[in-house]
Amino acid sequence: MNSAPQPGLLIISAPSGAGKTSLAKALVAALDHTELSVSHTTRAPRPGEQDGQDYFFVDRQTFQSMVNAGQFLEYALVFDHYYGTAKKAIEEKIAAGRTVLLDIDWQGARSVRQQMPGARSVYILPPSRQVLEDRLRSRGQDSDEVITRRMGDAVAQMRHYSEFDQVIVNDDFDAALADLEKIVRGQTEAIRPNTLNMEELLGQ
Repeated sequence: MNSAPQPGLLIISAPSGAGKTSLAKALVAALDHTELSVSHTTRAPRPGEQDGQDYFFVDRQTFQSMVNAGQFLEYALVFDHYYGTAKKAIEEKIAAGRTVLLDIDWQGARSVRQQMPGARSVYILPPSRQVLEDRLRSRGQDSDEVITRRMGDAVAQMRHYSEFDQVIVNDDFDAALADLEKIVRGQTEAIRPNTLNMEELLGQ
């Protein structure tokens, strides 16, 4: 029998291209009382993104004003743009019995865990470096130079996977989604074990 989603904060992190955003959105669609946190960012919207739904798009001056006012649970500089999570919205949703998914990088995750030690955390890994590069190239948005930079950053980010409570390998989307659902329901003992060769993935 499936148990209900457990109210609280679930941090989801991954390198760019690993599929965490797609998994998080699919999870919200599959489970009641579960929703995505909407972050603030200083980057420009990508095609199809909507303000207030995907992100709150603000300029740097507005973002800095929010930092100065202590309104962020966490914020970080990623790929030359700032991202931040407003404290009040997260706390209100949890108080209302919601499961809130926070899609952030490892730096933000570390900050949130320090301030909210009860938060659960999961890291999404690609099945290989080649698959990750293929996914980045399939977007058709970046030059070879940018892809190379993103791959280097991805490897650096993946080295922090051990800081997280659980690891999910996105080798099969449906299987990865099922693992994520189990984590939200508190059935962590039922998720698939990580069998990746981490030395190969991380180039160690």
